[in-house]
Amino acid sequence: MDLPAFDTVAWFQVGSDKPEEVEQFYGDLFDWKFNPEPGNDGYDLIEYRDNKVPGGGVAHVADASENHAVFFVIVQDVPATVAAAERLGGKVLVAPTASPSGLVLAHLLDPSGNRFGVFSPPPAS
Repeated sequence: MDLPAFDTVAWFQVGSDKPEEVEQFYGDLFDWKFNPEPGNDGYDLIEYRDNKVPGGGVAHVADASENHAVFFVIVQDVPATVAAAERLGGKVLVAPTASPSGLVLAHLLDPSGNRFGVFSPPPAS
């Protein structure tokens, strides 16, 4: 699979305490399709009409206070990017975390308080 260019927006996530309603809304509005992510209860992958490669997901969250929409930038080195963001006035919400597959992600705030994420893909197998 070809990866997007580093330092570009490569994923987005909508978090909702009412995932069925959110999926119905976006499905009706944009004709998006949703499928559970294998091995990850509480996360559904989004597929677009003409692109069968997921470009985003819906996270099932516990309550409305956790609802969000956030974009993720693909980077080569998550810890280095987090350190640079902090030097530039950003704040870390979720420190770099690795998934079982090897994907590494972090959640940050820009200086204006906007939430975004960074991730590096799992190592090529």
